[in-house]
Amino acid sequence: MSIGQVFPALYETQLTEKAERLTQLLQLDDTAPLQLFRSAASHFRQRAEFRIWHNGDDIYHAMFDPETRQPVRIDYFPVACTLIANFMPVLLKQIQFNHELRYKLYQADYLATSTGELLVSLIYKRKLDETWQLAAEQLVASLSTDYKIKVIGRSRKQKVVLSEDYVTETFNVDQQPLHYQQVEGSFTQPNAGVNQQMLQWAASVAAELNGDLLELYCGNGNFSLALARHFNQVVATELARSSIKSAEFNIALNKIDNLQVLQMSAEDVAAALAEGTTLKQLDLKNLALNTVLVDPPRAGLDPATLALVSRFDDILYISCNPETLADNLAFLQKTHQLQKVAMFDQFPYTHHIETGVWLKRLPR
Repeated sequence: MSIGQVFPALYETQLTEKAERLTQLLQLDDTAPLQLFRSAASHFRQRAEFRIWHNGDDIYHAMFDPETRQPVRIDYFPVACTLIANFMPVLLKQIQFNHELRYKLYQADYLATSTGELLVSLIYKRKLDETWQLAAEQLVASLSTDYKIKVIGRSRKQKVVLSEDYVTETFNVDQQPLHYQQVEGSFTQPNAGVNQQMLQWAASVAAELNGDLLELYCGNGNFSLALARHFNQVVATELARSSIKSAEFNIALNKIDNLQVLQMSAEDVAAALAEGTTLKQLDLKNLALNTVLVDPPRAGLDPATLALVSRFDDILYISCNPETLADNLAFLQKTHQLQKVAMFDQFPYTHHIETGVWLKRLPR
């Protein structure tokens, strides 16, 4: 298939193939049938990164073919949301004959929101000075009538922020708007439409639960914010300081008063809960942590975290790797039963599968 293109006529076939693969991997049956959540067949990504290729006076976006490792010219990118796809040629037209903005420009990264904000990071192989900043400010001014645009300049050990280094995304969950700061360079779910479906699915599960929630690997609070209204207290943990700052910003932005974020690894949380007294400054005696949510990296849950998770009555497991999910479920289903399984097509036209699982403890 062509690099960076979409094939809507093949979408349903590929989705069915993914669903069959996931059903076989997880050995699903009618007791917990697979729910499918579709992506838009085009213009579904809110993030995109490109090399900038220079060829005489010509300049264009490029991606590398994973097999040949050769650059492929991208004149239009229907994988990206309409805002990014339509803006890419506008940017090139603006900088093609602008020496300050074009000279040694190496890469362009785009981060957009479904509400129309656009953050562009221009990455250079040279030091950026006041002349570059003035040219970049003039670029923003010339585009501000038609675009809600922010620009960042980067080079080695240098970051020049003209206004802000983040955009604010909005998702509607339980018919309520939730606002999320998304910082340049930090992880966010790339498919906004599917992410909203993920949040709504998780919230529908949480509506059937009670007590308090522990979330591991919380990132910028993507799930914590959406689920907080369904629990008395939510304790979320994350190791990356930048993500914690965003999560705290988002908690304040949404005026949520029952959610706390702690800087702890999953391993440290497991050790603290094993002692059974405090979780950093939190007294565990004042919490009824009977539900846990995990959204681990591709490697899945390590043995200590698996053992920790298995102690909870209800488990919400969001997975980006069905193979490690299947391995983890082989352990968790010794003590818990699958209640719901969902497949979220975050990455159309790829083999990647995002899965949501709800498990409930078996009667003792």
